[in-house]
Amino acid sequence: MDIFLRTIGAVNDETRLRILRFVDSNTEVCVCDIETSFGMIQSRISRHLKILKEAGFLKVERKGRWAHYGIRKPLDSFRQSILAEISCLEMDIPLLGKACGIDKAMQ
Repeated sequence: MDIFLRTIGAVNDETRLRILRFVDSNTEVCVCDIETSFGMIQSRISRHLKILKEAGFLKVERKGRWAHYGIRKPLDSFRQSILAEISCLEMDIPLLGKACGIDKAMQ
């Protein structure tokens, strides 16, 4: 029951819904790109990402000094249905604003 309540609590916030949709639509994003795209400070973004990760939606991978987030695979049917519902919501999702330049450094 704990994970169910954690999942429901994670999606009971408009910013986290927008972040989930943003990550889902961009496949994998660096935390600095989320900060730039949403115009929010790092500590606030990190708090939202932590909640979404603990609720079982996100995976995190370290690349150098940057943390990259993506949708955890495989997702159970409950979380898949939540993501499907979020994709149908009308909401303003920012365009991906690249900030850290990790893509250039990795090439």
